[in-house]
Amino acid sequence: MAAQDEKDLLQLKKRFQDLARRSYEQNTFTFSPMLGLAEQNVFWEAEPALRYAGYSINGGRENAERVMIRFGNERDLGYEEPFPISLVHIRPLMAKFADDFTHRDFLGALMNLGIERDLLGDILVGERQGYLFCQTSIVDFLCRELTQVKHTTVICEAAQTIAEYQENPPVPETALVASTRLDALIAQVYHLSRGDSAQLFRQKRVFVSGRLCENNSRDCKPGEVISVRGFGRFYFDGIDHTTKKGKQSVNLRVCR
Repeated sequence: MAAQDEKDLLQLKKRFQDLARRSYEQNTFTFSPMLGLAEQNVFWEAEPALRYAGYSINGGRENAERVMIRFGNERDLGYEEPFPISLVHIRPLMAKFADDFTHRDFLGALMNLGIERDLLGDILVGERQGYLFCQTSIVDFLCRELTQVKHTTVICEAAQTIAEYQENPPVPETALVASTRLDALIAQVYHLSRGDSAQLFRQKRVFVSGRLCENNSRDCKPGEVISVRGFGRFYFDGIDHTTKKGKQSVNLRVCR
């Protein structure tokens, strides 16, 4: 990891500490930016020293990859305050002439407006449309300024629910592996050699349930979510049975 990245993550750790302290001392809710996997790992490393303030995690939807941390809780503060996360529907002005969009297309259009990544949550791509979770503070700006994605003129509207969009559910798969080591499972799911799989750990690209994992020989536990930057993520549902030759049949759900 580059020195600047290390410095940024150290500053983020200090920011978590400040948010927890302000919440506790001022009896108010405080909120982090939207966090990717690397930023979430910083939180989990610091979590034992932050839990005194109470916290909850939300990304606007179940199993969100990018999330926000809220410090404080209703029981201690005596009131409730929702996460400042909103949903924006991005659709073509004329669907008949619209391009097919990818996640990269939407993210590029947002970056071109000068929007920082930590204001943006998950981007869900549907057929010639998209849904964006973001900090509530930028919704009006987006609805006014985001008018084009690729070569297509688009309209942005605040939305309450996701309509006419179905995210592809994780695909159930069964695999035979020598063990439930993380490097073995990743090699199996993404058709890699064990050496290439182990390299991903050295590159700090593997996260288990939101936490960085550098131990490629670690056994995977049922219910864990394995995210590999650049490849995707999958759910480990446990061992089904062991074959007569000693291999283990495991149940997975893979996000394709």
